[in-house]
Amino acid sequence: MSLFNGRVIAITGGASGIGLATAHLLASKNATLCIADVNSSALDSAEKSLKQRFPALDILPYILDVTQEDQVAKWIETIISVYGRLDGAANLAGVIGKSIGLRGIDQQDVAEWDFILNVNLKGVMLCLKHQLRAMSNGAAIVNASSIAGLQGQPNNAAYTASKHGVIGLTRSAAKEVGKRGIRVNAVCPGYIDTPMNHRSREISVKGGGVSLEEREKKIKSVALGRGGKAEECAELIVYLLGRGRALLRGMRLVLMGGGIAERLLGLRTFLTRDTFQREVSEFGLGGQTK
Repeated sequence: MSLFNGRVIAITGGASGIGLATAHLLASKNATLCIADVNSSALDSAEKSLKQRFPALDILPYILDVTQEDQVAKWIETIISVYGRLDGAANLAGVIGKSIGLRGIDQQDVAEWDFILNVNLKGVMLCLKHQLRAMSNGAAIVNASSIAGLQGQPNNAAYTASKHGVIGLTRSAAKEVGKRGIRVNAVCPGYIDTPMNHRSREISVKGGGVSLEEREKKIKSVALGRGGKAEECAELIVYLLGRGRALLRGMRLVLMGGGIAERLLGLRTFLTRDTFQREVSEFGLGGQTK
């Protein structure tokens, strides 16, 4: 039996990229999905793709601006009204700036700063606030940070600050709700093949911030020699949302090598050998390092 049978999982940014990949993986494990996105047409397309692949899927699509507390509150209220529970959430909605890789702090556009921080940081806070009110023992939340949340990135101050903030929120929330049996963790993707990453490349390359050759060289310099896939990120997110991860709380796990199995090896500190091997087998991660 799947770990997700009967479990209700909410996803922001669920219409594309890592969010959509996470929705597909959860659907394959019989979860009930509540996917939210600000882009209504992309949300419609996501729902269709999921229903085509999983005709029996129970899915609740929802148009949502995560920066608006009244909308976030209503979204969670709707989930509880329809399903009576919320077992997990993946807060993956995020944006980049129109000048990513091009402007330093001394040229920072304040409106762009506010936009990025509102979506990437305030949006996660609002989702946490209302999700945690609706959750009980055994629930889990995964927030999307970034490798930018672990290091300084020149000409990318707003995005970098927002992703550092997500890690702080995650750690604070994990300590606040640990005694309630709720786990909160963060993932930190690196170079992942998603629409947002494509836009980042287009902006920085066309604007002269970096050459395409330089960018590709940096991506290929990672251990696996390539960027990651949205589906690989989804595997770790779904793993963290699963039951029985009692010791995984307040963590930020890096997805930088193009796969995730090598990152899961680090979890052996927290899991018994038998449990680790069973869970790696369950999620089919043995070949992800290739």
